[in-house]
Amino acid sequence: MKAVAVTPKQAKSVRLVEMDKPKIEEIKDGRGVLVEVLRVGACGTDREINNGEYGVAPKGFDFLVLGHENFGRVAEIGENVKDLQVGDFVVATVRRPRGSSIYDKIGEQDFTTDNEYFERGISRIHGYMAEFYAESADFLIKIPPAISEVAVLLEPLSIIEKGLKQASDIQERLKIWKPKTAAVLGVGNVGLLTVMALRMRGYEVHGFGRDAREGYLNAELCEAIGATYDSTQEISVKDSVEKYGEYDLVFECTGFSPIIFDAMQALNENGILILASVTGGERTTDAVPSDKINQMFVLGNRAMVGTVNANREHFEMGVKDLALCEAMYAGWLSRMLTHKINGLENYAEVFDILENSGKHKAIKTYFEVKSF
Repeated sequence: MKAVAVTPKQAKSVRLVEMDKPKIEEIKDGRGVLVEVLRVGACGTDREINNGEYGVAPKGFDFLVLGHENFGRVAEIGENVKDLQVGDFVVATVRRPRGSSIYDKIGEQDFTTDNEYFERGISRIHGYMAEFYAESADFLIKIPPAISEVAVLLEPLSIIEKGLKQASDIQERLKIWKPKTAAVLGVGNVGLLTVMALRMRGYEVHGFGRDAREGYLNAELCEAIGATYDSTQEISVKDSVEKYGEYDLVFECTGFSPIIFDAMQALNENGILILASVTGGERTTDAVPSDKINQMFVLGNRAMVGTVNANREHFEMGVKDLALCEAMYAGWLSRMLTHKINGLENYAEVFDILENSGKHKAIKTYFEVKSF
């Protein structure tokens, strides 16, 4: 079968490879499922791995098959699979509990404390940019046909769902927490899904991006779902509180770490800041009012938490939000799927879009591996 792979830590090594089709017998306990891949999303993680920034090949391989945002159809099931049938649509989770930490042992592998982790398409396990994959039914999420067209968005949405769940868990310390307003910093793919998830929860949502509003699809999508949009070229997040008031929740999705300090100063008392960006650079920031920020957090009972990876619970939360959004705003999610590339053999086109997303005005780029 065909697959898109890289040599980890070797820049610009992405290529098409031929592999054996996986077998469900490779999965223990008769819980194996063979999945025919229909769509695979491509994102900044895939770009960074192809740029040689990180990534680890599975044991016995000198290459790593990319892809962690996935959507497929069940082609074959093992004898002990009772919760799925051939023909079902599925999305697979990403991280696997193969480490030595206590979190791996209790099935909370997204909180692993191991430095070596096992993640499809990223670290030590091949990903989903292939024609088929085999996986345990334990890591597959059944997808209702009603959201099959947008289910490739579920993996990035799961990270958001985890962040919101963590915020809710943390705020139980208050006994009563009734947040009303939220700011979303960055309205790319992840930011727009965050706007959506917050709107599904009834928040008044304010999205912020760098681009001017006029002619900007992302801004139009914010407003189409009942949120506002402001360009940070015209108003800073910190100054926006004069327009909207302080925010009960701020969700950061920019990849630009200095904005975090503005976000800290825009939080309401008892507010929570959720960080989703993985920033691997060496950027530093001068003139941060650290005393003021520290005082605000201490006296105002504010909190900050990061979110990365996700567990089955968060994927299932995402299924509900996708279904609710489709019911309330039919077609809105599909407008995020801006760049469809037919066939794995056209991987070069996908990575050109990832490297030049601004020029291509891409929100979500994905392979259509097989039509359905």
